[in-house]
Amino acid sequence: QVQLVESGGGLVQAGGSLRLSCVDSGRAFSRYFMGWFRQAPGKEREFVAATLGSVSSAYYADSVKGRYTISRDNAKNTVYLQMNNLQPADTAIYYCAAANGCSGRGCSLIKGWGQGTQVTVSS
Repeated sequence: QVQLVESGGGLVQAGGSLRLSCVDSGRAFSRYFMGWFRQAPGKEREFVAATLGSVSSAYYADSVKGRYTISRDNAKNTVYLQMNNLQPADTAIYYCAAANGCSGRGCSLIKGWGQGTQVTVSS
């Protein structure tokens, strides 16, 4: 069972950076892919990034490649999302999720979601 809590959202100007964190209080963190998703007002939730742990197992949506970096610390049961060069189009609620499988197109068999953290980018 996963219990995810995100933090790190906020208001930032275009071109700025934020680092999101997601902590899992469950016991199986290291077994899962960890992913980040976002949902903007009036839009569907979309995949942002995911990782199993190694650099080769990190996946990104085309819209964030080169700007976002996902990483995880299994000793802390925490996954991070470093977001650089933020743009107003990045404004959304960001959610983390644990999943059995992820690729560049998203994740399947999602085991649980966090409550979300708001990211707002002003122009």
